[in-house]
Amino acid sequence: MNQAVFLDRDGVLNRAIVRDSKSYPPRSVDDLEILPGVAEACGVLHQAGFLLIVVTNQPDVARGTQRKEVVEAINRVLAERLPLDEIRVCYHDDDDHCTCRKPQPGLLVQAARDWDIDLPTSFVVGDRWKDIEAGQRAGCRTVFLECGDHTEIEPDHPDHRVSSLIEAAGWISQHRLQPGEKNGRKDNEVHS
Repeated sequence: MNQAVFLDRDGVLNRAIVRDSKSYPPRSVDDLEILPGVAEACGVLHQAGFLLIVVTNQPDVARGTQRKEVVEAINRVLAERLPLDEIRVCYHDDDDHCTCRKPQPGLLVQAARDWDIDLPTSFVVGDRWKDIEAGQRAGCRTVFLECGDHTEIEPDHPDHRVSSLIEAAGWISQHRLQPGEKNGRKDNEVHS
């Protein structure tokens, strides 16, 4: 089975646009700014054998404030510049009650089926509680990226907290389990 690192997009790979203490995705390819260290972090994880799958909520499409073509263009640029295996998008809003909108785990579960991914030995890296909860519901280990750019509900018990994706890549590399290995150990019990 494969192992994956599921990555949120806005705030993890690229800079989120912050207005009135709320973060928003870039409005266009021109607004897209890949965060410092992201390419290096993705390279480290990819070389370690992890699949890199982006899982992102883009509800502005359902809300009519963004076009699907623009989201796809931004995703194409990210895929050209970073060693990503796939980008999966939920275009729904909360009122749609879909199974793919984080905190629901649908994007991760479907990717696991399609890529033969062992979820208990995989990781989710996100900057919002919804990312962490989706990872927990899917049975993955979770890494919360504390960016400090916006006010957000605190996630409930992520496995680890970091301030950058490169820091997350280092922690993930040190705490990798093999498929079938038990995931119940605490951070201080895991040794490289």
